[in-house]
Amino acid sequence: MKKLITTLLIGSVGYLTFAQVEMTNAPQWQVTLRVTDEGGLPIANANGDAGYYIPPPPNATEAESHKTGLTDTNGIIVLTSHSGPAIWYNADKAGYYSTSGSEFDFKNKVGNQWQPWNPTLEVRLKKVINPIPMYAKSVNLGMPVFDKPAGFDLMVGDWVAPYGKGTRADILFTAHLDKRAQLDFDYKLTVNFPNKGDGIQMFSTPDNSGLRSPYEAPDNGYQPEVVRQNNERPDKILKYDNNPNGNYFFRVRTMLDENGNVKSALYGKIYGDFMKFKYYLNPTPNSRNMEFDPKHSLLGGLKSTEQVTAP
Repeated sequence: MKKLITTLLIGSVGYLTFAQVEMTNAPQWQVTLRVTDEGGLPIANANGDAGYYIPPPPNATEAESHKTGLTDTNGIIVLTSHSGPAIWYNADKAGYYSTSGSEFDFKNKVGNQWQPWNPTLEVRLKKVINPIPMYAKSVNLGMPVFDKPAGFDLMVGDWVAPYGKGTRADILFTAHLDKRAQLDFDYKLTVNFPNKGDGIQMFSTPDNSGLRSPYEAPDNGYQPEVVRQNNERPDKILKYDNNPNGNYFFRVRTMLDENGNVKSALYGKIYGDFMKFKYYLNPTPNSRNMEFDPKHSLLGGLKSTEQVTAP
């Protein structure tokens, strides 16, 4: 057993991370990680990692270990260890966005080996191309008023006066609440925009890349509003429109020409759902670049809970 190199204690629950620790009395597994770029080309010398749970020591309730190594010229690394049937895996390399842990569950065991034996697990890394400073903030907004629009200024990071320090409304939130009891209410939130041509659209994240969004926001397809409803009764939830893993592109501060075409606009993205989300606003008119440089946020003086560290 190799030396304990990392110890993490989180809150009141003990959690320890070990490196290269094997449960030699558990079944053995083997996996092949194949690391490629977005074009499917192999990435050599990428850091491959497979994690798994191990029995915790007395001072912790959970513990994990990892098998790591570098990919060869074909983007391949073979990792082997002993553990239970569940592992998670990822990869990273300088100049690429790292991936978060994808999970893999072995189906059964034959003798002392988990099956399937040595499956190939694909990991795709996005290149870091052109990260830029943006207005970026993590917010958890409570409505300052009901039944009339409240504007939010993305460049200030606050509600527009008289509810905050903002001076220009980029997004309008209108909430209606009919609350009869603690578990008996109807809530409707309408999200729309002050300018013709402004709008919003959802997008999906097909992989676990550190860059959750595409590199660029689309130039069309924006809708003028999105509506969220939460309806609950004492015996059941009728409707709950909230997806913490949601994603949106938006367009604001739009100016149209005489033919109704976009002459100037600012583009951005949202990770999460209303009213708890992270937003990113590209400050350059007509630039649709969505690669945020977390080291260069244009919003200063943020609390630690408001800072955005993901690109």
